[in-house]
Amino acid sequence: MKKYIFLLTIFALFSCTNSDEDYDASGTFEADELIVTAKANGTILQLNLEEGQELSANEKVGEIDPKNVELQKEQVLASMDALEQKTNSALPQIQVLQSQISGQTANVSILQEQLQNAVRERNRTANLVAKDAATKKQLDDANGQIKVIQRQIAAAQSQLNVLQQQISTTKENVSIQNRAILSERKPTQKKVDQIDEQLKNNSIESPISGMVLTKYLNEGEFAVVGKPIFKMAALQMMTLKTFITGDQLPQVKIGQKVKVLIDAGEGTTKELDGNIYWISSKAEFTPKTIQTKNERANLVYAVKIHVKNDGYLKIGMYGDVKF
Repeated sequence: MKKYIFLLTIFALFSCTNSDEDYDASGTFEADELIVTAKANGTILQLNLEEGQELSANEKVGEIDPKNVELQKEQVLASMDALEQKTNSALPQIQVLQSQISGQTANVSILQEQLQNAVRERNRTANLVAKDAATKKQLDDANGQIKVIQRQIAAAQSQLNVLQQQISTTKENVSIQNRAILSERKPTQKKVDQIDEQLKNNSIESPISGMVLTKYLNEGEFAVVGKPIFKMAALQMMTLKTFITGDQLPQVKIGQKVKVLIDAGEGTTKELDGNIYWISSKAEFTPKTIQTKNERANLVYAVKIHVKNDGYLKIGMYGDVKF
């Protein structure tokens, strides 16, 4: 009995197919569907989309509460500020050394002036000794005084060099200490950059241009990473999936242009251009829903055809193909 009913069904389907209709295979239209999932955990604060709504690529449609991530960023920024507070400044020590340099420089100027006076006095004494108006001891004392002042000037100059060296050493030591402290700044900045990237995940965006097919979550619901928010499909280019028999296989090839016929109402059809972009490499058993000219074939090959959507094509719509 079941076998009899099955044969009647096959006969009915074959009978409904107008022998005058010129097509080689039939199938249904599909679209590349994409499920947009949550990239962050949190309450959905905003979700401006409805089923059937057209979206543009990268269009923002909602937002997941970013408060927790923002608090993490504030904590890292506070750590960076704390690093700045730990750094040392060489300025106080340098100011003390520069004050000593100023005093020592003034001392050198005084000594140089004293040296000039001592040299003049020594020269005057030398002239008097030549005229027997002064003793040789007075000349020796004058020369001794000059040597004393010269040694004092040399000592003062040496002290100036020491002070200058202390300034350079102080700057270098403080710089080394600060580098050790600020070496933590770079990885901390990387943490800030990482958190900024995480904040982008709180934005709900459309990855492609297309239509919203199903909406899974609403505002106020809690999103978890990987949980679907909505499903959409790109409808600009539709795919007509059909099946052909082994006898038809030699008639088709990838890249082949074909004619696609769709129902236009009132018994008329509309013709669209199609392009075969995929042919199954192996045969399969005939699906129950497929219709071909030779429906009694046990094995068929799946074929996918790209058809540009003029706005009329819908997912699940039937279409006929003429090779």
